Amino acid sequence: MGNAAAQIIDIDTFAGPVFYPGDAGYEDEIAGFQTAYSHRPALIVGAVHAADVRSAVEYAARQSLPVAVQATGHGLSVAADGGVLVSTRRMTDIRIDPVAGTARVAAGVRAGALVEAAARHGLAPLNGSSPSVGVVGYTLGGGLGLLAREFGYAADHVRVIELVTADGRMRTLIPGDELFGAVLGSGGNFGVVTAMEVELVPVSTVYGGQLVFDTALVERALDVWREWTETVPEQLTSTVSMLTFPNIPQVPEPLRGRYVASFRIAFNGPADEGEKLVAPLRAIGDRLRDDLRAMPYTESHTIHSDPDHPHAYAATNALLSDLTPETRSALLAVTGPGAPIQAVVDIRHLSGALRRPGPAGIAVDHRDAGYLVRVITLPEPGSAATAPAGHAAVRAALSPWTLGHNLNFLYGAGAAATEDQTRTGYTPDTYTRLATLKANRDPHNMFRFNRNITPAH
Repeated sequence: MGNAAAQIIDIDTFAGPVFYPGDAGYEDEIAGFQTAYSHRPALIVGAVHAADVRSAVEYAARQSLPVAVQATGHGLSVAADGGVLVSTRRMTDIRIDPVAGTARVAAGVRAGALVEAAARHGLAPLNGSSPSVGVVGYTLGGGLGLLAREFGYAADHVRVIELVTADGRMRTLIPGDELFGAVLGSGGNFGVVTAMEVELVPVSTVYGGQLVFDTALVERALDVWREWTETVPEQLTSTVSMLTFPNIPQVPEPLRGRYVASFRIAFNGPADEGEKLVAPLRAIGDRLRDDLRAMPYTESHTIHSDPDHPHAYAATNALLSDLTPETRSALLAVTGPGAPIQAVVDIRHLSGALRRPGPAGIAVDHRDAGYLVRVITLPEPGSAATAPAGHAAVRAALSPWTLGHNLNFLYGAGAAATEDQTRTGYTPDTYTRLATLKANRDPHNMFRFNRNITPAH
């Protein structure tokens, strides 16, 4: 297809570079944070502005080709084999309006860059734990942030979306538009977002960090944390990560080879009040690590300390009605020390503002969930064509408490990304609405390299 495309496409149409398989720079352009698999398109357009995106989609429509989009490659779910890849990583414009408390971000902006830009005005975005994640992709999936219990999903705070749809039209969407509510929460199913205007919040400092407990205290710590989450204010968002640290020099010596539970705290309030709030957790026992402190919001990424290097990973998750002792036992039976699944288990406390209905028909459902459990496995590069079989065991173990799944946290390409799986991210009514709209706006499913919503034919 590459030679034929080269004869048809007018490269001078684009301000950014164009790549075909075998070209210098092709492999660098498809590389992303996910290394287990990658897009292998027949054509890559390295977009530098919205006009490049529009031209790429118009070309794909004329040739009846599917379109994939990549900024950072963190949330890659279905890899393209052929078709057109729109690479948006060069689109990095940020404009802060400190009076309105908003930011306009282009499609390739990373969270860390937005945090730094907003901080110069005493403001903060509703970003997640990793500074290298793309703002647009994160928000299109809902956006479950560091201060989510106080402010809700990042998608709830979008004011304007600039979108190129399957017909090659550039559209500006605002709350009340039919597509506005469908785009937020459905990933890239309805087009290529070239920019967003998002609300910022008046946060410049945060109290947070980690409390890490050794193996013998893990089960008790989980139970105490569960009871504690019922008492804390919405200004406090917490998560817990359980894993066995590898015995390698890159890991601090006290943690090497240990199975631990790391409680991550983010509190939008005074440090002295934060200290009082976390006292019940400290009373659990000795900590391997305790670095809670007041910090500038620009350092908030240290609360989770997500890996900053590209690697292979696959994950499943479950949105839970509750986290009972029976839930904890079922989870540890399949993921704890000596269990068949070696994984990183991440549990997030939800509720608070996350339970409030989203505005403008935003497609972020299952807001009645109290907790999110995410299980991440680390396969070898090239081995994650489908989600590991162990993920099914995790979902089965948690099924009595499962309300649905968070599509932003489902990783693993190919056969795992089925329509049935995508449906679990929504209520039946929402999925029907989205599928009907997909049939009207993208009847040929041009945008299908994602947790795909099948057009309702």
